[in-house]
This record gives sequence, structure tokens and C-alpha cells, in this order.
Amino acid sequence: MNEEAWREFDLFNPTDEHKMLRETARSFVSGEVEPQALEHDRKETFNLPLFRKLGELGYLGLTVPEAYGGSGLDALAAVIVHEELSASDPGFCLAYLAHSMLCVNNLAVNGGEEQKKRWLPKLCSGEWVGAMAMSEPAVGTDVLGLETAARRDGDDYVIDGRKMWITNGCVDDAGTPADIVWLYARTGEKDGRPQLSTFVVENGARGYGVGQKIKDKTGMRASNTAELVFDKCRVPAANLVGREGESVHHMMRNLEIERLTLAAMSLGIARRSLEVMNRYARERSSFGRPLNRFGQIQRHIGESYAEYRACRAYVYETARRMRLDQGGNRLDSDGAKLIASTLAKNIADRAVQVLGGYGYVGEYVVERLWRDAKLLEIGGGTVEAHQKNITRDLAKDPSAIVD
Repeated sequence: MNEEAWREFDLFNPTDEHKMLRETARSFVSGEVEPQALEHDRKETFNLPLFRKLGELGYLGLTVPEAYGGSGLDALAAVIVHEELSASDPGFCLAYLAHSMLCVNNLAVNGGEEQKKRWLPKLCSGEWVGAMAMSEPAVGTDVLGLETAARRDGDDYVIDGRKMWITNGCVDDAGTPADIVWLYARTGEKDGRPQLSTFVVENGARGYGVGQKIKDKTGMRASNTAELVFDKCRVPAANLVGREGESVHHMMRNLEIERLTLAAMSLGIARRSLEVMNRYARERSSFGRPLNRFGQIQRHIGESYAEYRACRAYVYETARRMRLDQGGNRLDSDGAKLIASTLAKNIADRAVQVLGGYGYVGEYVVERLWRDAKLLEIGGGTVEAHQKNITRDLAKDPSAIVD
């Protein structure tokens, strides 16, 4: 790259296609997402018609090859869309992430050819809503402790167990299950270790249903969270993804883009909080001076801006280097989410502090962003899990620090 081209390079919009994607997403957010965000948060409802419009834009299969109805874009494109959606409605964005990354991208990367042809077009169009089921009532980060079990029975597998905290587990208040669930279950043991296998479960499968819709969440209320029940649930053997015992491989190949897009959601929350805080501090006066003339307020704004810009560069650089079909960069996907999730919470907290009483009510948005941000330190891997992973990876490869 020559000097002139290097100076023109934009890490956040490196191609015209990425720039156009951001402009389109930002326009959609302004016209469609923002007007409904507060209402759906207050009612704890998922806006399914709006979700289906994401299919019309090509976002529901953003990283899926065009041959299966997707847009064929990269990890950086996924980061752009998640940042823009989350800057307005993180709860709605979380439902989008659960569908497009946890279910659809998982299937596109790990599924067999016939499975991709069968399910991806409906998922990419928005006709179907997808979910991923890993966590259980007594199992979170410790995935090898999964108790949901599947056993072969002729041409079928029979699945028994419960999954908890499943985003998009149901799609409406009536408790209608997700159209398709990417499910991890135990299928035996090998050398004393549990063997985990991956299944696709479709709505209508006998023994598959919603146990309860989880209400009264602190944040992310515009996405549905549910318990899923598998009671002697029968699925065809053709719904097994790959071979028995391959789930850990599937998880590792998809956890990186999951964590990166969760980091992008954090960026959206941080950016919007900073925008609101800065505008309020310019317009509001106290003791005859604008708030942004006071040192305490300057510290909140100045630190928030510097931290946001530094973190954004890390997230986008990680996205630029990520290859969706390969994996292999857990160190930085964990690192990006670790720093971004806490950053979002802290900047939203500062925004509430700067706005005072106004920040504590829904009208000024930051109260909702503050509540939404906390989940990002828990979901998709806790901050403690990221700290553990990073430390272990650096112990194995100390040269990664200066790579």
C-alpha cells in the first residue's frame, strides 16, 4: 500500500461496500429502530415484524454465502451492523445476534451441504427465527457439564433435557418456540470425558417446547428469553451436524464471531452514551456555566471518548483479521469482548451521572443503555471466563503479546 493509499485507509469502513452498509444500517436505525425502542423495552416485547425487515436488507444472513440466500459478507460487516443497531436498541440487536450469529452463521460454517440448503434460505429471509441452545439451569460457562442428552434410536435421536436463558427461545408472548434451534447435547463419553454433539431441532418436533418465558430482566427486554424443554424429543438422524462428539469444534469456530459481535454491541452502547452525555453537557448550565466547563464533567467525557476510540480500534482490527471459516483467534475475540463489555457499562454509568435525574429516567435513553450493558459482561462468556482464556493462551504462546 503506497503512502497516499495508507493515509486514505479507513479501519472502520475499509471498502465502499462497508461504508454503504454502515450508511444503510444507520438510516434504518434512525427511521425504523429508534422510534420503537423505548416502547418495546417497557413492554418487554420482541418486535418480530421489524426483525423480518432485517431479512429484506440482507442482514439476517449477513455472513452466509449468497448460494444459500445470504449476503456473503465478512466479520467486519457483522461488527458494523451490530454496532449501529445496538446504538439504538441493544435488546433488539441481541435478538438479531442470536439469530444471525449463534444460529445462522453456525449453520453456514459447520453444517453439511444438505442441511445448509434445507434451512439457511428461510433463516436468511426472516421467514424463520433461529436460536442457539447451550446454557442450562445448572450449567453456564462449564459447557462440558451439559446434562441434556441425546441417544440414537433407529433413524432418530431422542433428546431429553432443559436449556435456560435462550435468546429467541420463543418468538411471541404466546410462547411459540423458535422455528429452529441449534442445540448442544451429550451423546456419551470417551476416555472419561463427555462427548457433546450438535443437533438442529425444528419447531413441530415432538417433545420440543417452551418451558417458560423469562420476564422481569434487568435489561435487554426487547429480546425474548426462554427456557426450552426437550422431553423425549425426536429428531431425524439427518439433523445431527457432522459426527457425534464434534460440538466443541463447532463451538470454538463460532464463539469468536459471537464474542466479537457482542463487543460491537458494547461499542454501540458506549458511543450512544457518549453522544448523549456530550450533548447534555453542552446544553445544560449550572452556576451560570455550561456543565462541560466543570472538571468533574470533563473527566467523564474525556475518559469516555479516549476509551471508546481505543476500544473501537481493537474491535475493528480484530474483525479485519478474522476468517469466519477458520477460527484460531480466540485470544483477541476474548480480549475485545472483555474490554468492550466493561467499557460500555462504565460509559453508560458516567452518562447517567452527568445527566443526573434526567439520566435516571427512560426519556434520555442512557438509563436503558445502562441496564442493557450489564448483560454483556455475563452473556457469551463472562468477563472472568475471558480473563481465564487470555491468561491460558498467553501462557501457551507468550509471543502473541508482541505479534
